[in-house]
Amino acid sequence: MQRRYNSFGAYVRRAFGSPVFKVNIDAGFTCPNRDGTVGLGGCTYCNNESFKPDECRPALSVRQQVENGIRYLSGRYGADRFIAYFQAYTNTYAPVDDLRRLYAEALSEPSVVGLAIGTRPDCVDAEKLDMLSELARDRFVLVEYGVQSTYEKSLKFMKRGHDYSKFLWAVEETQKRGIEAGGHMIVGFPSETEDETLESAGIISGSGIGFLKIHQLQVISETPMARDFRAKPFHVFGYDEYLDFLVRFIERLSPDVVLQRLFATAPDEILIAPKWGRSRHEILRDIEDALERLDTRQGRLYKQCTTIT
Repeated sequence: MQRRYNSFGAYVRRAFGSPVFKVNIDAGFTCPNRDGTVGLGGCTYCNNESFKPDECRPALSVRQQVENGIRYLSGRYGADRFIAYFQAYTNTYAPVDDLRRLYAEALSEPSVVGLAIGTRPDCVDAEKLDMLSELARDRFVLVEYGVQSTYEKSLKFMKRGHDYSKFLWAVEETQKRGIEAGGHMIVGFPSETEDETLESAGIISGSGIGFLKIHQLQVISETPMARDFRAKPFHVFGYDEYLDFLVRFIERLSPDVVLQRLFATAPDEILIAPKWGRSRHEILRDIEDALERLDTRQGRLYKQCTTIT
């Protein structure tokens, strides 16, 4: 099926000639925004249990997690090619020799064709990126930077611990070494108007990233945001409201940006709001239906914007 947005699934089929599945890995990293280097307690929204699969546990070695993930995905989907996704917390937050060992362990499985590495833009440097560029000579390597917003006021609101210019620097340094660069964005922060968030589609498109993950703001238990929300509730996206917003956001993105994620579905037991009661399949179907109904697609209203506040 020809999608109306530039999906990651279509990208990997073009790049590799067949579907490629991500194997999630928790290598036991922490985060400088948790251990006191940048801050304590993490970003206001952050609870990694909201997206970590059951088979992804740091008590297991990287090799064991890769093997478990491959076994599951092969059995369920018939998958035979994989990207090792270092997902939980900040996956470049260690000495370069430790990182090289962990990445090599994941790549030692013959069916693993590359790496995706989730991290922060203030946790890479020339030495780490040079090491990744060596791996990228014959493997797919994607560094996914959490930026969450293009607006300084929102980065301060969420206690992110870095500014937007640091993200721009990291993307430039990554790409000039032949490594793919992506970004993660959360939409719906109460620190931004909806028009500002829509405008950020053009801003993030102008950053130079090749890949993007988007999801709605979720209030997750055991986070600073959960305490704030209980004390003084703020607006979060309703289901139909988010579909409408997402279509308008996608229209404003560069058509060249590959979309890896369009929404989040935290486990019900830790999700406080919004509670949509929809499966992943249903949400994807409804996104496709909304784009089709409005006869629109990614990039239709794209206009690069570099203004940030």
